[in-house]
Amino acid sequence: MTANGTSKNVYLIWGGKGWVAGHLEALLQAQGKEVYTTTVRMEDREAVKAVLDKYKPTHVFNCAGSTGRPNVDWCEDHKEETMRSNVIGTLNLTDCCFQAGIHITVFATGCIYHYDDAHPIGGPGYTETDPANFKGSFYSETKGHVEEVMKFYKNCLILRLRMPVSDDLHSRNFVTKISKYERVVDIPNSNSILTDLLPASIVMAEHQDTGVYNFTNPGAISHNEVLSLFKEIIRPDFTWKNFSVEEQAKVIKAGRSNCLLDTTKLEKKLKEYGITVPEIHTAYRQCFERMKAGGVQ
Repeated sequence: MTANGTSKNVYLIWGGKGWVAGHLEALLQAQGKEVYTTTVRMEDREAVKAVLDKYKPTHVFNCAGSTGRPNVDWCEDHKEETMRSNVIGTLNLTDCCFQAGIHITVFATGCIYHYDDAHPIGGPGYTETDPANFKGSFYSETKGHVEEVMKFYKNCLILRLRMPVSDDLHSRNFVTKISKYERVVDIPNSNSILTDLLPASIVMAEHQDTGVYNFTNPGAISHNEVLSLFKEIIRPDFTWKNFSVEEQAKVIKAGRSNCLLDTTKLEKKLKEYGITVPEIHTAYRQCFERMKAGGVQ
C-alpha cells in the first residue's frame, strides 16, 4: 500500500510551468505514469496542504523556486521574494510532505561552491558533505542555507543540478545563455545534461532514496569546450569572445559560482539500478548530436 492509500504511484510536480518541470512531466507521461502539476505558492501552507489532499501523490518533485529573470542578478534586488520562495517555501513544502508521509525530490543547486586552495581547478571536486563556501550571490546563499536544514527530513531527496542543459535551445538552457553572451569566462564547471539525469531522478524517487546527491554528469567542462562543440556540431559560423572573471565582475551584479562537484556518491547509487551517466564531454557531444538530429540550428 502506497502513501495515498492505493497500490500505484501518483506524481505531483511543483513549479509546473517551469522548464525542468516540463521535461520531467513529459518524461513521466511517456512512461505511462499518473502525473499532475501545480503552480501553487510553496510558502502558502494551507494551499499546499489542499493540493496534496486533492491529488494524494506518493511522490512530489519540487522544481519551483526563484532563480531570477533573466538571471540570478534579479535576486539581489528581490531578497524577500527570494527568501520566501527558496527558503520558507521549500521548507514548508518539504514539511507538509513529511507530515503527509509523501516522498519529495527537491531539485536544488550545486552553485553553492567555488574553487579554493583545497579544491583548485583540476583538483578534487566538492562532495555532498562539504560545507557551502560560495557567498557571491544572494541566490546561492539562500540555497546553501536551506539545504543545511532540509537534509534532516527523512522523506527528502536533494539533487544538486548545475548549469542544466536540454536537447533544445530553450531560453533556460545553459548553452543558450552562454551562446548569447557577448563574452564568456573560460572556466571548467560541472554541468547537468537533463536527458541523462532526469530519468535517474524518477528511479531514485521510486526507490525512496533520501539525502543529498551531486546531480551532474561526471567531470568538468569549460565554456570554450562547450561552445567549440556547439560550433562543430550545431552552428559552424558561431564565434565568441572571452573575458576574465575580473572583467565579468564589472558587468554583473552578483558573483557566479565556478566549481567541480564530485559524483562518486551518485554514480555508486545509480550503479545499483543499472544506470550509467556519461562523462560530461561525451554527454555534451551526444546532446548536440541529438539537437542536430532534431533540426536545431
